[in-house]
Amino acid sequence: MWVLGVDRRVVVLKMMHEKRMIQASDIADSTERSLQNISYAMRELEEKGLIKCLTPKKHTWKKYKYIPTEKGTEVFNQLKENNLIGT
Repeated sequence: MWVLGVDRRVVVLKMMHEKRMIQASDIADSTERSLQNISYAMRELEEKGLIKCLTPKKHTWKKYKYIPTEKGTEVFNQLKENNLIGT
């Protein structure tokens, strides 16, 4: 339910499950949200263990690539199964 508390988290989680590996800038561009808004959501999701950074050694945060974790996939699937988020 924490994911549903702020719509930016839902947006990021949905995009990550559509694309699998994605950057914050890709999500921001395709959703017309600010890069700052999306990056913040990605940090929140990473702190909760729902997504994982594949490129933590990049020097610029814009280049970080993320994938959903097993926990993130489970949460996403539960939200879909309970019709709490659309596809």
